[in-house]
Amino acid sequence: MYFTTFDRQFDRLARHAFGQVPVLPLDVVRHENGVTLRLDVPGIDPEQLEVTVDRGVLTISGKREEERTENDKFFVRERTMGTFTRRLRLSENLNADAVEASYANGVLEVRVPVLEQAKPRKVEVRKVEITKADDQPELAA
Repeated sequence: MYFTTFDRQFDRLARHAFGQVPVLPLDVVRHENGVTLRLDVPGIDPEQLEVTVDRGVLTISGKREEERTENDKFFVRERTMGTFTRRLRLSENLNADAVEASYANGVLEVRVPVLEQAKPRKVEVRKVEITKADDQPELAA
C-alpha cells in the first residue's frame, strides 16, 4: 500500500458541502516505478499551485481567484473559489525526496517514485544436486 491515509476531514467536508463529488477530484495510479496523482484544477493558474512534502505528508494547495466586478449578479454559482488543500500520507516505500509535479491542460500531475529497495524483484531459484555423500541415513523406528 503506497498511501496509508488521506485527508479524511477534507473528504468529509467536501461531501457534506458539495454532495458526493470532492472539490478536487483525485486519481492515484500505481505503476511499476511509483505512483502518479492526477488532480483536476481547471481555471487555476499554475503559479497559484503549491506541492510540498514534509515528514511523509504530501500537501497540495492552491488558490482560485474570483473574477467579478461590483455590478455582477450571479444567477447560478457552482464553481468554488478561494483556497484549497489536500493532504496524503506517503508510505515509507515511496521516495518523498524525489517528488515531481507538472501542470498541463488543467490537470496537476504529481509523480512519486518507489524506493529502489521497495521495488519488486525476481529471486533466482538455484538447483541443488544431491550426491550420495549428502544423503542422510534413515532412522529406524
